[in-house]
Amino acid sequence: MTARAQAIERLDALVSIETPTGDATGLAAAQALVRSWLDPVLGTPGTVEAVDGVEHMLWTSGDAPSVLLLGHLDTVFPKGTIAERPFRVEDDIATGPGVFDMKAGIVIMAAALARIANPAGVAVLLTSDEEVGSLTSRALIEREAARAGSVLVLEPSLDGALKIARRGGSIYRVELTGRAAHAGLEPWKGRSALTELAHHVLALPALADDDRGTTVSPTVARAGTATNVIPEHAEVRVDVRAWTLGELERVDDEMQKLDPHTDGVSVEVVGGINRPPMEESSSAELLACARRVAERLGLPPIEAVSAGGASDGNFTAAVGARTLDGLGPRGAGAHADHEWVSVESMLERIDLLVGMLDELTDARAR
Repeated sequence: MTARAQAIERLDALVSIETPTGDATGLAAAQALVRSWLDPVLGTPGTVEAVDGVEHMLWTSGDAPSVLLLGHLDTVFPKGTIAERPFRVEDDIATGPGVFDMKAGIVIMAAALARIANPAGVAVLLTSDEEVGSLTSRALIEREAARAGSVLVLEPSLDGALKIARRGGSIYRVELTGRAAHAGLEPWKGRSALTELAHHVLALPALADDDRGTTVSPTVARAGTATNVIPEHAEVRVDVRAWTLGELERVDDEMQKLDPHTDGVSVEVVGGINRPPMEESSSAELLACARRVAERLGLPPIEAVSAGGASDGNFTAAVGARTLDGLGPRGAGAHADHEWVSVESMLERIDLLVGMLDELTDARAR
């Protein structure tokens, strides 16, 4: 079987297993599939690392590895999406839910590991809750990154460019509690949590700072139970992104001080800083390695960018591990219906990853 045919076959199999965050059955099926690829080439079986009931997969030898390959199996797409958008390949373009973020990266990882000289020098961690902030996997990620010292993240590229810096992020839930009342008979006895919600949805974006690249975005809101009831409860989820820890801390201070605008309605803020920023300095040495390998193999020149979104690479950089992100393929449409990847770029990334792993696991390079 050619490398292209194998990549397409494996991508089809993995994308066709739906793995929305929290779907233990789907995630277990995907883990079993990936184990069938990795166990034979790594020489050690993958082990389940369960944290608060969420299962993550780890492959590692007893010794500290030279490199940790990091990825996630969960996607943002609900069960049933595959029936609406089944995996397809047309010319160079593969489509399907999760194909870009980040199942193609896992296929690349498996193909590269089958070709490297020293698989014992590589650890692999595939988590199951990245799309919701890695709440159960963070400590595991940090532990394995500290052991390895170098981390390659197989998240998607940005139009082929590797990601050398990422904004940090915070996640909040603002909960409003008022008092219910009949909307027709005596609405004046109620205290509307929905009205309070509206004040915050309009006011929160003012905490952003365009000049510093800090964003504050209300994203999901819920309120009310019935048309004829003054809403007693409401909530809004808030996403915050910033290039510096200082900016995340500034917004966090303001979030914790939120006061009610509506008499008789209380405000509670849950959450805080989730991922610290990933700074360019953490990527410098690994970026140089990638560029050396690409030049030696005649691959397209390696471009590098700073990315607004966060990943688990933020955690690994924060514990001092050298971290290079975006080693997945070219494509677009993460979290959207038009998600796609270039099959040819998958083959290029397999070659790049093989070259980098051979260099990084060579005892002389260490």
